[in-house]
Amino acid sequence: MVENPFILRPYLSKDLFCDREKELAELLSYIENGRNITLISPRRLGKTGLIFRAFEELRTNYDNYDTYYVDISSTSSLDSFIKLLAESIAGNLKKSPLKRFLSLLGGIRPLISYNTITGAPEIIFTFRSEDEKRTTLKILLEYLENGARKAVLAIDEFQQIREYDGFNMEATLRTYIQNMHNVCFIFCGSKKHVMIDMFSNAKKPFYESTTSLPLGKLDPGIYAAFIKKQFANRNKQIDDDIVRFIINWTKDHTFYTQSLCNEVFRIGKGIITMQTTLDAIQNLLVSNLDRFLEIKRLVSDGQWKLLHAIACEGKVSQPTSASFIRKYGLTSGSSVLKTLNSLIDKELVLADTNLAGTSYSVYNVFLSRYLEILQ
Repeated sequence: MVENPFILRPYLSKDLFCDREKELAELLSYIENGRNITLISPRRLGKTGLIFRAFEELRTNYDNYDTYYVDISSTSSLDSFIKLLAESIAGNLKKSPLKRFLSLLGGIRPLISYNTITGAPEIIFTFRSEDEKRTTLKILLEYLENGARKAVLAIDEFQQIREYDGFNMEATLRTYIQNMHNVCFIFCGSKKHVMIDMFSNAKKPFYESTTSLPLGKLDPGIYAAFIKKQFANRNKQIDDDIVRFIINWTKDHTFYTQSLCNEVFRIGKGIITMQTTLDAIQNLLVSNLDRFLEIKRLVSDGQWKLLHAIACEGKVSQPTSASFIRKYGLTSGSSVLKTLNSLIDKELVLADTNLAGTSYSVYNVFLSRYLEILQ
């Protein structure tokens, strides 16, 4: 069997990682110069892959860095944040250093086990008070700060800390890390408006404490050459027109482009035809149909109608205009605006702001293409 080169995980190897050379160089330069970094982009556009690519570069070509990654998207409290951070640290340690690390936690006495499938350490904490939680977080960060090697800690979906109940996680974390010099922090987030507020609002603890590294879409020409190369390296031929069609149909969104290429590669034999590509699209839409119907069940009729309207337009820059409302049989501008904000909060609609203004599109490209074909 020939390995499918279009991976659907964040990162596997640099040979299967497309471009981002400029962003990679900037990220490594910021790390070398002791800056904390804010990395913002929509979901599944390549943030995590870029981080892992940078981590590989640090491990390969630099002698004095340890790297740690924590995805806090599923966390809802300081407890779960501490657990993931501790497991990330423990995952980098061998048996003897791990014992010393756990001994630093003193009277908390965490229980450690190992995942039977991945072998990764799993740590259970039992806290008796909020003070113990804060103390443990401080100890974990001090462990990184006092290490013999420099540390790089990437916290993915960082905006999630605003959902923690009970105390101001932003203020607590900022207090602990503001005087740290041995640790470089990469704060990643997909909710642009929240992340900008966290780091650009003068009233917030992290105000102007990082260097921003926005992540946009890949250059279509570079991406097209990468796609052709991956097919050719595995004895499959794909024409330029088909590659351009794939990138256009997936709106040059990394995850969806990778997914379609993965399916085309899976079912294609030798020479890839347009019919192969259309069959792959049908397969993907059918396989996602249950998800689409579940979204329809969970949103109101008005929200679904607005989603459909935005999908049909591709992008909408004036959602409250009379022409847009009239074209799709929507209600008033105020109602559309309220519905739109709700869809943005649910991450069903993406608001993209640049110098030209703000435009709105359906976040999930496959859902957008599905909505387009509905009557």
